[in-house]
Amino acid sequence: MVCGAINTTDFSVPKQIGMVMERLEQAGFACYIVGGAVRDWLAGGKPHDYDLCTAAKPEQTEQIFSDLPVIETGLKHGTVTVVLDGEPIEITTFRTEGAYSDGRRPDSVAFVTDITRDLARRDFTINAMAWSPQRGLCDPFGGKEDLQRKCIRCVGEAETRFQEDALRILRALRFAATRGYAVEPHTAQALHDNRQRLIHVSAERITAELLQLVCGAYAGAVCMEFADILTEILPELAPMLGFNQRNPHHKYDIWEHSVRAMEAIRPEPLLRLAMLFHDCGKPKTFSIDAQGIGHFYGHPAQSYVVAKQALQHLRLSAQMEQQLLYLVRHHDTPLGQTARSVRRKLAVHGESVFRQLLAIKKADCIGQGTTPHNQTELLQTEQLLEETLQQDNCLTRRDLAVNGHDLQQWGVSGREIRFFLSEMLNRVLDEPENNTRERLRAIFDELREHQDRIELTVSGMSAGCCVREVRRRMERIPQVQKIDIVLDSGQIVLYGQKIPLEQVREALTAAGFEVVI
Repeated sequence: MVCGAINTTDFSVPKQIGMVMERLEQAGFACYIVGGAVRDWLAGGKPHDYDLCTAAKPEQTEQIFSDLPVIETGLKHGTVTVVLDGEPIEITTFRTEGAYSDGRRPDSVAFVTDITRDLARRDFTINAMAWSPQRGLCDPFGGKEDLQRKCIRCVGEAETRFQEDALRILRALRFAATRGYAVEPHTAQALHDNRQRLIHVSAERITAELLQLVCGAYAGAVCMEFADILTEILPELAPMLGFNQRNPHHKYDIWEHSVRAMEAIRPEPLLRLAMLFHDCGKPKTFSIDAQGIGHFYGHPAQSYVVAKQALQHLRLSAQMEQQLLYLVRHHDTPLGQTARSVRRKLAVHGESVFRQLLAIKKADCIGQGTTPHNQTELLQTEQLLEETLQQDNCLTRRDLAVNGHDLQQWGVSGREIRFFLSEMLNRVLDEPENNTRERLRAIFDELREHQDRIELTVSGMSAGCCVREVRRRMERIPQVQKIDIVLDSGQIVLYGQKIPLEQVREALTAAGFEVVI
């Protein structure tokens, strides 16, 4: 046990915190800063949150600060909040804890006067340190040494700590992922052995830890070493582990590829999760050709299905979940190698999503470990994107030189308005100079006179198998006499007389494709 004075010149305690501690000490009750603030200070960082603990019982704390607003935050667990100069400061009585029958919170607490007994109930040694101006550092479990060794070790028996509160399992992984600390062997074994206890943890708490974990600078190593724990909370991802892709374009199995791709993208929760999920549909779409090469035809659509099911275990916002599934569904869709194709993809996805998909493709390429030349193609696409945005191109129906009111004056009404505007936009995306009122009127007259050609732009086509599926479905419509499909731009051109547009849309939607223009 280490309790004693150390150099405190760098521990700058906020004024309000110091005043509260001093008043408790003057009243005869020991008071310490405890937990994360001490850990961060000793690690060379700047503490952001200060947790205070004291030998005073809650009612004694309330009496000592009777001249200030006091909120009874959690009397059952010994916590009150003192408001000083508008700042809320939580103060908790030293305590020990009873059994954790629900695996989440203690059934009872008992107040004590010994700081060491309070620290003994905490999760990891690096979080079980306390400091006071009068007594210096109290480190009964070697937290400072573990901090210097960058080691995560449980206080006492690791098995007991994780049985008390299973969330500590993910907290350990989060510390390892964000700080690069190694997990001490006995603690690591207890993590694996108790992973099934995560069933007792709420989805909200799991999600909060997971989002921090995947954004950590060392997330890749953690995801590889503790893959069984991650697939415990996301069982739909388990088939990815060790799945040999048997493909010359991939050096790693599906799980390692996904983890490496996740590491290669910037640490934003949406993008990191998108990389973790992007290939989760591959195991269900695996096939081997006559040469023994593995293929995963249609895996983006299947990844969407698997990811949607897996996300039921988490609590993401509706917006984030929708964005994540969109990125998974379209991660393999070409973004274009020509200005024309890039314009069409911008029209489909919008600039923000286009950039996200471009980042995903770059990370996916890095995660393959075999195709560095693809990065050059993606950089060319990025250059075309910047050039297209600088040219202020027409990318949506709203950008056209004519609108629905114009078409009404030209004798069009109802659903036909959207059809003609979409057809005009397709012509403008091919040739931006068409976006003048005069040229669009000429295109309108041509379309109205013939109406034997329908052009659509769809999202979701990512490979030759998608093209075959689109062609197969369109050939079922009797009025369609000829079909042209350009995978790179998502363009479909149908030729025939009186083609039923709604039937076309329904057929494409049923196949998992979205008609965007």
